[in-house]
Amino acid sequence: MRRRDFLKLHVAWAPLAALGISAGCAGRRYAHILKPGDTDLVGSHQAGSAVWNPLVDEAVAKLLSRCPTVQPAAYQAAPGQLPPPQPNGPATVCFIGIENKGIEELVDFKDQLYERIDSQINGNAGFRSISRRMVDAALLETRLRPDSLFVPHNRDVFAAALGRQGAPVDHLLYARITSGTTERNESTQRDYLLTLEMVDLHSGEYIKESATISKGYHKSRAGKIWNYGLFNQADG
Repeated sequence: MRRRDFLKLHVAWAPLAALGISAGCAGRRYAHILKPGDTDLVGSHQAGSAVWNPLVDEAVAKLLSRCPTVQPAAYQAAPGQLPPPQPNGPATVCFIGIENKGIEELVDFKDQLYERIDSQINGNAGFRSISRRMVDAALLETRLRPDSLFVPHNRDVFAAALGRQGAPVDHLLYARITSGTTERNESTQRDYLLTLEMVDLHSGEYIKESATISKGYHKSRAGKIWNYGLFNQADG
């Protein structure tokens, strides 16, 4: 009798034990290091590296190729003060920041995009970006918001604050992200647009360049073929 009871108890608990083991395996994650040249992971729900990195590379390259280099700015000292050493070298760019007007939250990508844009500007021989810490300090000192720098007087006040820090400004750089969404049954197309605007503080002129990437989201792998297949049937 005891043996029979033991077998019944074992049979009753076996499915629960198997469920616990499978749950433990389901929570396990694996990782690997990407090698140079490996394809970026395409996000299933939001834009990721496969979208943002090419957008930045294209937009920055187009902008800097059009933006003429200028004689670097010199900070004008107040009467009675000794003028600082005259700057030499590439024109300085003050990158104000990234304005996100898209439907998706950037989360940790916002700072990464800032650093990627900033690094590419510094990598160009004709331009040199101002430290982000100095930019934040100047905004704090002048109590100005990034969007208020479109007013000429505010730009002058902000540029003077940076000049006193030893960072005269030639260009202001703004970045904006927008998106447009198209729905078709259970599939979605999202168009991501990165726009860069460079303002010349000497002339007041500006140059704007942008890059765009369209991405499809589907409930299954067949959604790509159904919506963008052999017959270009993405016509509603």
